[in-house]
Amino acid sequence: MHSSPQYNMQAYREGLHDGIPIGLGYFAVAFSLGIICRSSGFSVLQGFLASLLNNTSAGEFAAITLIGAGASYMEIALVTLIANARYLLMSCALSQRFAPDTAFVHRLGVAFAVTDELFGIAIARPGMLNPWYYYGAMSLAIPGWATGTALGILAGSELPTRIVSALSVALYGMFLAVIIPPAKQSRMILIVVILSFLASFIASVWPVLATLSGGTRTIILTVTISTLAALFKPIHEEE
Repeated sequence: MHSSPQYNMQAYREGLHDGIPIGLGYFAVAFSLGIICRSSGFSVLQGFLASLLNNTSAGEFAAITLIGAGASYMEIALVTLIANARYLLMSCALSQRFAPDTAFVHRLGVAFAVTDELFGIAIARPGMLNPWYYYGAMSLAIPGWATGTALGILAGSELPTRIVSALSVALYGMFLAVIIPPAKQSRMILIVVILSFLASFIASVWPVLATLSGGTRTIILTVTISTLAALFKPIHEEE
């Protein structure tokens, strides 16, 4: 892999260019996350730091929701681990794209912000991955996510209650946008999604599980449903 300053700067500029739409998208989604942060009792600074240090939409949303519900540290840790488990696989895939002589500090720096979108543009590049390309994309994506969250908290403090309630729904729309495309392509995924909704409702009214906290029910349902789906309908991938 080339390592000259000129080559790295070129890769960084390309990363900045490709990171523009990601940063804008993160800003819009994080604005809705900020509304959720405010309802969970976060200050502007707390919300900004939370998003600056946690570059994950589903995991951060789950953690903030549980914090607002008064969940225990163990519940928050387990739900966040489950929600972010896919990043372990993405990190393994990215590590194979680095040149063998890539320094550990660069691998650690890229690992700080392994997200779906950043992973997508990085893995699509031909040849070995220059970490400076990833840094360029991160330079816009991370500030967009953190700033959007902070402004969402500020807006939630000033906007009327009805508008705040309407904006808070936008984040759920993002999750629907994540599950609908794969559900349309795979009947099994569609069945799992439908069963998840039904099981979540049943667990909320069934006396045996209704007494548990929302975080604990989420852990039980996620592990149970995903395990059953993997056992009865495993996905076989060819090399």
